[in-house]
Amino acid sequence: MTTSPYETAPQAQVCTAGPPTPRVPVGTVAPVTLACLPTSVWVTAQKDARNQRRDHYTPESAAHPAKMLPAIAAHAIATYTTPGQLVLDPMCGIGTTLVEAVHLGRDAIGVELEGRWTAVAKANLNQARTSGATGRATVHTGDARTAHTVIGEEHHGRAQLLLTSPPYGASVHGQVRATRETGRRGIGKFDTTYGNNPANLAHAPTDDLLEAFTTILTNCLPLLAPGGTVAVTARPWRHHGELVDLPAAVIAAGQAAGLVPVERCVALLAGLRDDRLVARPSFFQLKNVRAARAAGVPMHLIVHEDVLVFTKPQTPQLPAQMTGLQGGPSSRAAAT
Repeated sequence: MTTSPYETAPQAQVCTAGPPTPRVPVGTVAPVTLACLPTSVWVTAQKDARNQRRDHYTPESAAHPAKMLPAIAAHAIATYTTPGQLVLDPMCGIGTTLVEAVHLGRDAIGVELEGRWTAVAKANLNQARTSGATGRATVHTGDARTAHTVIGEEHHGRAQLLLTSPPYGASVHGQVRATRETGRRGIGKFDTTYGNNPANLAHAPTDDLLEAFTTILTNCLPLLAPGGTVAVTARPWRHHGELVDLPAAVIAAGQAAGLVPVERCVALLAGLRDDRLVARPSFFQLKNVRAARAAGVPMHLIVHEDVLVFTKPQTPQLPAQMTGLQGGPSSRAAAT
């Protein structure tokens, strides 16, 4: 198995035992919660995000407001594929999944709605080729909901891994500049949006986003090889004080699409130093936590990203009744 260049053995992966996957009747998919899944911990932030992207990504890449951490992509690709296999990202942004795949000797295909980010992804792939990456990759401008029509039929049934992340919408804070940089009072925000296309799911209400994400996973099934893996990165956020449990909603979306949840991976966003974590929060993460604590809410920094892992069944399965997506309880939980 190829090792991610971002890992520092022997601390590359810490595994903890979890409860067994529940037994379900043949031909059906029973609802599964995060607590039911075996769990592993990925040490993916020994370097901060800027240093992980150094020399591998163009300066224009920094403008994207919600980039996947390269070490998370690299670890998933190294774990669930072998050299020469095909990796797919239907919402590829600046092409992190594609870049890490070609550096690890895999082939990759990406789809991105916003032409601006398609151009950046292509530039990043060109840079990867120049630096000696051996994999081949292409990126298309198109809607992830119709990725199966955007990507040529010659690739259908070939993807061994689908690796992606749903957009975080209004929860994205972008980047900031202080008064000493702008000459203006207060904190200046910039690079806060994915784009202006009204079809971009970043503009959709949470329930519409989750319904559309189910459609994306469903329509990507023809692109996956039988027994192929789907890995989705997600983290919860707060909307007007309410917790939006995106990881749990992703589990529900995957099952609604006919996928089988097999693992929950905790990808660290903090460095691991001996027996402690070194957090690397953004300005707004710190600001929000401090404001919440001042108001008496015991909020904590989020220092991990969930990677929810599914498999495509060898034969189609019938999804069980889902909750949190279609007429069931909301995916939002009251703030605690």
